[in-house]
Amino acid sequence: MRAPNKRIHFRSVNSSVKNLEDNKVKVNIEVPEDVIDVAIDEAFKKISKEVKLPGFRQGKAPRKVLEAKFGKEYARSEALNDIVGEVYFQAVNEHELDVIAQPQLELIEGQESGPAVFEATVEVRPTLEIQGYKNLEIRVPSPHVTQEEIDESVNRLLEQASERNEVGRPATTGDFITMDLSGAINGEPEETLTAEGFVFEIGSSFIIEEINASLEGAEIGQEIEFGGPHPSEEDAELGFVAKILSVEEKTLPELTDELVAELSEFETVDLLVADTRERMEEMKRNQLPGQVTSKILEAISELVTEEIPEPLIQEQIQQQVQDMAMRMAQQGMQFEQFLQATNQSIEDIVANLREPSEQAVRTDLALRAVAVAESIEVTESDIENEIENVAKQYALQAAIQAEEIDYSLEMTSEEIDAQLSSRIKTEKENLTNSLQENGQIRILKADLLKQKALKLVEDSVKIEDEDGNEIDKEEIFVENTENAPELSQNGSNPDDPEPKEEESSESDD
Repeated sequence: MRAPNKRIHFRSVNSSVKNLEDNKVKVNIEVPEDVIDVAIDEAFKKISKEVKLPGFRQGKAPRKVLEAKFGKEYARSEALNDIVGEVYFQAVNEHELDVIAQPQLELIEGQESGPAVFEATVEVRPTLEIQGYKNLEIRVPSPHVTQEEIDESVNRLLEQASERNEVGRPATTGDFITMDLSGAINGEPEETLTAEGFVFEIGSSFIIEEINASLEGAEIGQEIEFGGPHPSEEDAELGFVAKILSVEEKTLPELTDELVAELSEFETVDLLVADTRERMEEMKRNQLPGQVTSKILEAISELVTEEIPEPLIQEQIQQQVQDMAMRMAQQGMQFEQFLQATNQSIEDIVANLREPSEQAVRTDLALRAVAVAESIEVTESDIENEIENVAKQYALQAAIQAEEIDYSLEMTSEEIDAQLSSRIKTEKENLTNSLQENGQIRILKADLLKQKALKLVEDSVKIEDEDGNEIDKEEIFVENTENAPELSQNGSNPDDPEPKEEESSESDD
């Protein structure tokens, strides 16, 4: 089936659908002779542009001459090949078929003359029945901050003034080991893995994880051997010998008002602790809705017990790979470069994406099942509102690029909409036409349907923290944009106390 260059609506084409087994349907498409005649004319015009005939400029040969040379049968065959994709596409949208694979197309009648009849057998997305979605129970991290979490956050600030003191006892987690380290790959010494006076904190990360267990209980003067698989090279084994030179423990200073004033923007311990609690509570509040939604989707996907159609999984994997490649392109990296840098093949990527892709498909089918079971509907108003919302976003982005919006002025969303009304109207018309021409209204409708199904499940789910305490859903799903956390630009933890800025010793000129 040829990919059409543009969408043409054949108003006189009739189609019908018959359900088959194994989630398949048969689409019968009848194309009248006058439609085929128009397509034959177009086919001859195309042939005329592609061939050179003596006595005629390219593209100017009359149809009778072309018929005599190539035969009308050839042009008819070309015409039928040209229109089959369009009439199939039109039938799919007319009957709102959610196809998930390429169709098997067959020309039943009209090979030589008269009306044409096509039959398309294609697999569609299955409609499932699931049980238990009204009685879901999920557990998420507690939205309340514990004293232990506050202490851990404050201690990260105190570590700036921590001291290390040598001890004579065996090493334990958190201690710093100074060692002479020599490494080898498959038994062959490797200079890049060798270092004198190498300092390592037990419990932190290293090229192989085995180092932490091996250094537990280490003593000064001891030689310790450990090894493990190479993290990025297959069939490669790393081996290390560590000669322990010293063991030091980390000691945190006493938490005092003077130290807090020196290390942070706060003058007292109480102010530091209060701010730390407020920051962490705000972070947890903002994280909780996403955590709840993620747990709900995970739980509802587990209600799908039927075998998942392979085309759906493959489609999801392909989409994930395309998204990955697009993100890398935005960062200036080609997908092939990423594969080389990570020592992976495309087959490795596909294999790793299979499980999450299958999970995503199960979630999709589960939400659709809820929508069917609850007779959820998407109205024309729902679709129009969604298109308008997207159009507003497009219009705003275009206006920002064109510097039509002055953010130095305090403007309400209503004032911005009024200023961009013409842009919004144009974007809405363009978006609506594009969705209709490409048959994507059905996809938009399905997305809105799943959003409504998810909202229904959210309303009935029971949410508990890790200790079994029930959490009030009103605290989770209330929109609160005023307290949205600022994103860190330096990679620091948003719950860490802010360190005090170093005062410059140079005076301003």
